[in-house]
Amino acid sequence: MNELTKLPVTVITGFLGSGKTTLIRHLMQNPQGKRLAVIVNEFGDVGVDGEILKSCAIPDCPEENILELANGCICCTVADDFIPTIEALMALEPRPEHILIETSGLALPKPLLKAFDWPDIRSRITVDGVIALADAEAVAAGRFAPDVDAVERQRAADEGLDHETPLSEVFEDQISCADIILLTKPDLAGAAGLAKARELIAAEAPRPLPVVEVAEGVVDPRVILGLEAAAEDDMAARPSHHDGADDHEHDDFDSVVVDLPELADPAELVARIEALAKQRNILRVKGYAAVAGKPMRLLVQAVGARVRQQFDRPWKPGEERLGRLVVIAEHDDIDAGAIRAALAG
Repeated sequence: MNELTKLPVTVITGFLGSGKTTLIRHLMQNPQGKRLAVIVNEFGDVGVDGEILKSCAIPDCPEENILELANGCICCTVADDFIPTIEALMALEPRPEHILIETSGLALPKPLLKAFDWPDIRSRITVDGVIALADAEAVAAGRFAPDVDAVERQRAADEGLDHETPLSEVFEDQISCADIILLTKPDLAGAAGLAKARELIAAEAPRPLPVVEVAEGVVDPRVILGLEAAAEDDMAARPSHHDGADDHEHDDFDSVVVDLPELADPAELVARIEALAKQRNILRVKGYAAVAGKPMRLLVQAVGARVRQQFDRPWKPGEERLGRLVVIAEHDDIDAGAIRAALAG
């Protein structure tokens, strides 16, 4: 890469459980000859997604090219974390040719774009594009998009009414900031659900956006990489609920880390997660577990009460066979003691 060429960065955003990590794994395994690097911005104290991605590192994206920022939203820690991380990646030999940033599911993408305007990095990197993933089934059900007509009626009745929920604001900001939308899990939504999801996204988008259906993260990298959007120079076209605000808060959400002893039966853990999600409105559970008699680690991912599990890699020599889950919920639904008791058994 010519030293005068700006290094392209793709920001991958999307709500919790929309499939960001699965997409990045696919891109890592199909790099189209490019040397990739990955920044994972976790919500909470313990990174899980970064560890998952490191387990599938390949020569074009080796483990040292995968970095985690688990101590806060990137856009809130620009000087302390984001810029040093970018500089560390750019100093690698050989130098990465494209950086992927997986944002926290709770992140607002526009403040992150503003971070690319910092003098220390603006002349050296550019935002190639913002990719927003949306769970087709969830969008079709209207969980993350408000009823526009109902909102307008409420506004007419009470100008001071706060009709937005934190989840809807996150969803709308991610759609508004995107260059392309990936509708994930189309098999669960069905034809009618996909049509409804497309309709809702079109209603929220500030401009016409391409929408692509993607199953299991499989998409031709040429569709989402090399967009040359220079999104950092196109901020006005990406409206946000938080435009004009000095900062933004993530205090509406919280996370709990749960350590698990070795399991006798994975089905018991699945049942516990399903019950917890129904009792406490849990948004997301992700992590891994050890199963007695099994040489492979069990990867666990849950969105609400929908739980997926698979054995992802062998336990490493000397690695302690203990599980660890990160549980994310809205602040009022977090009770660390009750959550740990429900999951650890």
